[in-house]
Amino acid sequence: MVHDPHQTAIQMAAVACRWLDSLSAEQKPEALYPAPAANPAAESERTTWFYTPTDHGGLPLGRQRPRQQQLAMELLATGLTQEGYVAAATIIGLENVLDRIEGFQVQWGRERGRDSGMFYVRLFGDPRETGSWAWRFAGHHLSIHYLIIDGNVASNTPFFLGADPASVPLPGGTCLSPLGGIEDLARDFASTLSKPQRSRMQLLDRAVSDIVTGNRAVLTDGDEMIHLQDLWRTRFTDVEWAGRLDDLDVRAQANSAFTAADHQIMAYHSTPRGLGADDLTPDQRDMLRTLARAVTASPLVTDATQIAWDDAALSGLHIAWGGPLASDGPLYFRLQAPRLLYEYDNTQRDANHAHTVLRDPVNDFGIDVLRRHYAHYPH
Repeated sequence: MVHDPHQTAIQMAAVACRWLDSLSAEQKPEALYPAPAANPAAESERTTWFYTPTDHGGLPLGRQRPRQQQLAMELLATGLTQEGYVAAATIIGLENVLDRIEGFQVQWGRERGRDSGMFYVRLFGDPRETGSWAWRFAGHHLSIHYLIIDGNVASNTPFFLGADPASVPLPGGTCLSPLGGIEDLARDFASTLSKPQRSRMQLLDRAVSDIVTGNRAVLTDGDEMIHLQDLWRTRFTDVEWAGRLDDLDVRAQANSAFTAADHQIMAYHSTPRGLGADDLTPDQRDMLRTLARAVTASPLVTDATQIAWDDAALSGLHIAWGGPLASDGPLYFRLQAPRLLYEYDNTQRDANHAHTVLRDPVNDFGIDVLRRHYAHYPH
């Protein structure tokens, strides 16, 4: 389904205005920052993002009244398809599941470490006053970013969804797995490949322990995986929690058995690596097309997420793989095209902790679009 970027922007602005109008004078300083590019410090904050249980910046749901929370969730929904919103709401709820798995003990330097109230909402620019503004909804395993310029959605990446646990039992023998469908599509596709095709797709027989591009604002050739300690807003000063973080990173690296040379092999490059769609059979191309459509199915509008995936677009798509080509176990794969980079990693917690990110390598955060806009229409 194609979504109109103008109508979507109108809906976003209407909900954002209602949310702002509902806030108290004490809440607004955390909720509202200057407009994009109007203030260097605010622009730096807009392009600073995380997917760990750290301070994401903004007004947390836990410090909002129920009606304010509902409006915040409505704003989130304006940027997501039905399946995307269900995934996001499930990810928020999984904080309570993870808390139980960890014995209600993990704190991460705050009163409650796994907390569905610690999802933050922040606007950059007041849509009641300007047509160029942005919003962010972010917390542990969820980071959604939208930029609106002159009443049209101009960017919606980076777009991060994660799940810990990636799969958890439900009554009746089924499982809750918000990202499992994408993983299943990828594994099914890999199972159809010939040995030469697998050799081109598989960069390494071991999976890197996280998405490679991490939480960078801008992608650069040669970017390697960011280690866990650098994925937080501030470093821990508490010796115990700093040590726990170091230990988690050490164990993740040990489990992946990665060397410095391996990280170089898995590094991001603007020229795609792996297996190209043009090297597939017609049936395999259809399976790859289905996978590509699935990974872009959650966010609304913009060039990066409304690719038609016709034969011409599919010809520019590559898939690269890290890890064994088996039906289960640790997995990393990436899809890459001129306007798309998608990473999927499920390695941590014995391959039951998934991270995914959808990016537009030429328009993340709409930085270049915004720069051109202000060059023509200085504010």
